[in-house]
Amino acid sequence: MPVVINLDVMMAKRKMSLGELSQKVGVTNVNLSILKNGKAKGVRFDTLEAICKALDCKPGDIIDIE
Repeated sequence: MPVVINLDVMMAKRKMSLGELSQKVGVTNVNLSILKNGKAKGVRFDTLEAICKALDCKPGDIIDIE
């Protein structure tokens, strides 16, 4: 069961760029890009919480399992 990251979908729904999200979350563009492209091995809960707060969503809106 692969984990799927839908960060780009939520960013598009909120009309938010990677740079804008990066500033709001306090994570570099590179690290967000790695997460967005599904290359990250994990994500810290505080980072996930900050992303969800910035995008006004829940973790399940970003992370899914196929």
